[in-house]
Amino acid sequence: MLTVVTGASGFLGGVLVRTLLGEGRRVRCVDLQQGPALEGLDIEWMTADVLDRRSLDAALEGAETVFHLAAVISVTGDPTGQVWAVNVDGVRNVAEAALAAGVCRLVHCSSVHAYDLEATESVTEQSSRAVAVDLPVYDRSKAAGEAALREVIDRGLDAVIVNPTGVFGPYDFAPSRMGGVLLAMFQRRLPAVIDGGFDWVDVRDVATAMQAAESDGRTGENYLLPGHHVSLAGLAAIAADIAGHKRRLITLPMWFARIWGPLADVASRRRSGPLWYTSESLHALRFDPAVAGAKAASELNHRPRAIEETIADTHAWFTEQGFLGGANPASR
Repeated sequence: MLTVVTGASGFLGGVLVRTLLGEGRRVRCVDLQQGPALEGLDIEWMTADVLDRRSLDAALEGAETVFHLAAVISVTGDPTGQVWAVNVDGVRNVAEAALAAGVCRLVHCSSVHAYDLEATESVTEQSSRAVAVDLPVYDRSKAAGEAALREVIDRGLDAVIVNPTGVFGPYDFAPSRMGGVLLAMFQRRLPAVIDGGFDWVDVRDVATAMQAAESDGRTGENYLLPGHHVSLAGLAAIAADIAGHKRRLITLPMWFARIWGPLADVASRRRSGPLWYTSESLHALRFDPAVAGAKAASELNHRPRAIEETIADTHAWFTEQGFLGGANPASR
């Protein structure tokens, strides 16, 4: 049985691949380039671009299951058009290639951001999608990607969609944006946090739920994958306790951050280093409705672990990898 994972070099991709290999699966990893998340793993590798249908046809040949994770995450708009291209056209291309290859099931990793987070105080699978033009382009691209996939489902593709919330945890080699925030909290490099929060879910729990979606998910259905809603100040406090810091970060009001947001957007176009807050990231913190997990709990047995466990494991992994003064970072 051949399982294909697109976006395998990414954060979630690397964790999912490890989980699949742990079950003795034959895994073909597909991405633009092979990153450190896959080093030392017993995988098949194939370079392919989700915007190149010919390369996808070759990558999916012989696959029984496809996990589609390749995406572009952005909190700084879409200045090059890649966000929309990969998250919409790329999804369509993968779905078309999967249908042509006779894939038995495709599991598409979308996002809670495919829903209009401004429109409700509680997101369910039936909530309205992010289609309004004034919403962040990333959110709209995830909704449009799902719509593109459904067109192929209507033509016979067996596919399931999962919508995780804010994904974080160990094995974050890059690290991801949220991993970078946690790392800054551990290192006391984050000067302040915003008075806002979000729903955060462990990357390992998302990988497990995606496997359950493969076997137990219903064709064409969405499954929200929440974890726990925690404020940034709450995350910082947990991180400080785990790292052994006594000083607590300053919490800035949202109105102050909203003034800073447009300035950060300008700065993001002039520098390559991390920007903790932009207008689009503040949008997520400002509009952070509760996320219903009953459907995934019932049908996929989604049981998110305690957030304290995730943060402790992430701290231990960062230390082991040399991010926090443990092993030599060059060895990771």
